[in-house]
Amino acid sequence: MNQQRQKPHYSMCRGFRIPMGFPVTCFESGLSYNAQPEDNFIVTYPKCGTTWVQHIVWMLHHDGEPLPVGKDINLEVPHLEEVGADFVAAMASPRFIKTHLPYSFTPYCADAKYIYIARNPFDCVVSFYYHTKGFVKHYNFAEGTFNDFFECFIEGEVDWGDYFEHLLSWYDHRQDDNVLFITYEAMKADTSNYIREIANFLGSSYLDKLNNAEIFNSILKHTSFTSMSQDQSRWSSQRPKEMTPFIRKGEIGDWKNHFSEDKIARLSDKFRNKTAGTDIAMLWADLIPN
Repeated sequence: MNQQRQKPHYSMCRGFRIPMGFPVTCFESGLSYNAQPEDNFIVTYPKCGTTWVQHIVWMLHHDGEPLPVGKDINLEVPHLEEVGADFVAAMASPRFIKTHLPYSFTPYCADAKYIYIARNPFDCVVSFYYHTKGFVKHYNFAEGTFNDFFECFIEGEVDWGDYFEHLLSWYDHRQDDNVLFITYEAMKADTSNYIREIANFLGSSYLDKLNNAEIFNSILKHTSFTSMSQDQSRWSSQRPKEMTPFIRKGEIGDWKNHFSEDKIARLSDKFRNKTAGTDIAMLWADLIPN
């Protein structure tokens, strides 16, 4: 007899699955937040480089100073859907705001700025699995397997919905003047250049800071995987000790250690079908199996 497939547990709000620990009232109010001209949004599908870019923009804004011990990046660069509109509105401008919302649900202002980070779906689903398994209070999925989670992911039955619909919604706006569309893989390959790209996008005053080698080198050092993986105190209290850490590997291609031939074929087929008529495949031409 086949063992019944386990699924993560979620709360529901406006058709979205969300972590059980997120107040539904905050998620609801976040959707109605009134975006302001000096707002800067960091937008990703979950597990596509959000925390990395949160730290980069925080350090750019604070002249290369790393986030002090004891400060929470998700309060300094808050997650809109977790903290709600009132919390964000009370922040001093310019605001830096994290969101996992697809384009049509993201609070929009023509003068606000939106940094979108895309990651290939193969590595995304692996990272998302370990994330979901580890946050027991959010998902009650500690005993779930990768096979279990893969089925949920490929059906879009996970936090914030279908990966491909999210990606497509922002890819359609990649040429907008107020959108910077980049990939996790490109940032890993040339981090220095993309820190400059982000700074330039945020404004000339941020780019000028990088002319100071001390500031630039500090950002490179403190936002490296090695540095960020050493301090995980913000998440350690929320994850059982036996679980993998929140910042796990950050590798490109780790999916090869988790996928069967059947899973490779199924996710590749979905990738081709969902992105047909676009050139999204070129984002990961050397990574996505044919």
